[in-house]
Amino acid sequence: MNPAELLSQPLALQNGEVIPNRFAKSAMSETLGTMDNRVTRDLPRLYGTWADGGIGLSITGNVMIDRRHIGEPGNVVLEDERDLDLLREWARAGSRNGCQLWMQLNHPGKQSPKMLNKTPVSPSAVPFRKELQAMFATPRALKVSEIEDIIQRFARSAAIAEKAGFSGVQIHGAHGYLVSQFLSPHHNVREDEWGGSPENRMRFVVEMYKAIRAATGEQFSVGIKLNSADFQRGGFTEEESLGVIETLADLGIDLVEISGGNYENPAMAKGAKGANGAKASTVAREAYFLEFAEKVRKRVNVPLMVTGGFRTESGMAEAVASGATDLVGLARPLAVEPDFPKRILAGQTFTSSVKPIRTGIRVIDDMALMEVSWYTRQLGRMGKGKAPKKHDRGVLSLMEVLAVMTSRGVRTRLRAGE
Repeated sequence: MNPAELLSQPLALQNGEVIPNRFAKSAMSETLGTMDNRVTRDLPRLYGTWADGGIGLSITGNVMIDRRHIGEPGNVVLEDERDLDLLREWARAGSRNGCQLWMQLNHPGKQSPKMLNKTPVSPSAVPFRKELQAMFATPRALKVSEIEDIIQRFARSAAIAEKAGFSGVQIHGAHGYLVSQFLSPHHNVREDEWGGSPENRMRFVVEMYKAIRAATGEQFSVGIKLNSADFQRGGFTEEESLGVIETLADLGIDLVEISGGNYENPAMAKGAKGANGAKASTVAREAYFLEFAEKVRKRVNVPLMVTGGFRTESGMAEAVASGATDLVGLARPLAVEPDFPKRILAGQTFTSSVKPIRTGIRVIDDMALMEVSWYTRQLGRMGKGKAPKKHDRGVLSLMEVLAVMTSRGVRTRLRAGE
């Protein structure tokens, strides 16, 4: 089959739901909520753009489950039904043309900047490495009662998402956020039933998954985004990741998205080898995490989504044809060319215009801050009904991003009464 034929094949999940093609929009943090973390009409407009562009599965940016703990200014928080009408509008727009729309649920844990949260929480009171401590405070270790409350918050948010018309949720278990912190022996040094052995460290996400299942219907999809590894000394390993996937597959999870890294080593933005650059074999196959996906395939039979690195229709088709992944996970290419899946399905050739962003400022480039922030700005343009820009302007783009982030941070603090 040619790429258009192969990528147009539907994917049936074990709960009976069907994703109409093999293109999946991976979560990107839109920061299009209000300063008090409410839903805005920019979100339906943005997700309608992607649904009209031919995507088969669209996963929202990280919707937070606790207003006291957010990752960025402008995050949407879903604690209750106060925004149910706008949530329904978001779900309808993002589900056009048969697209499946899933809400990603998240808690940042200690990855909440000081400008937003001076007392973040985590499994253990383990600080960030020295160069990041100016941005992130040392967290407080969670009490058992707080852990149990967070689990129920995830379940409650999932139930509201289902009521609003979303077809599923994705647990954000990657990139160093709270679920990832529990899984990592570097961040989780607890000595109770929530830490220590790999089985204890995965208890948090297992209980969360069970609670979400109990709170939602049988055909409501539940997936997870999981690190293949942290790429950090003493952190979450590939073998531990395989163990988590096996456990969740046995429990009936509908989809596993594979990514990697965290704020201290953002492999998700810079390639599977992190700061050392991607391997030649990774460059040739485009996707960063296909080799790990092949290891997963040998252990479990669960639908897989691999995200990171795809740039051409031939690379996407080859990844699916190889059997390493069922869905092609896409992020930055969709931030600048939201209709390219439709073009590929119509038989056009495609090469993404995405390229690494370099400011020349080492700390900015090493943390891949612009790799996230500049593309987030393009989501904002689409949310306003404008066309995204395809190319950044280096330091000028950095200044624009920093000005917006500073303004939002100040307004968030003022609203919180600090």
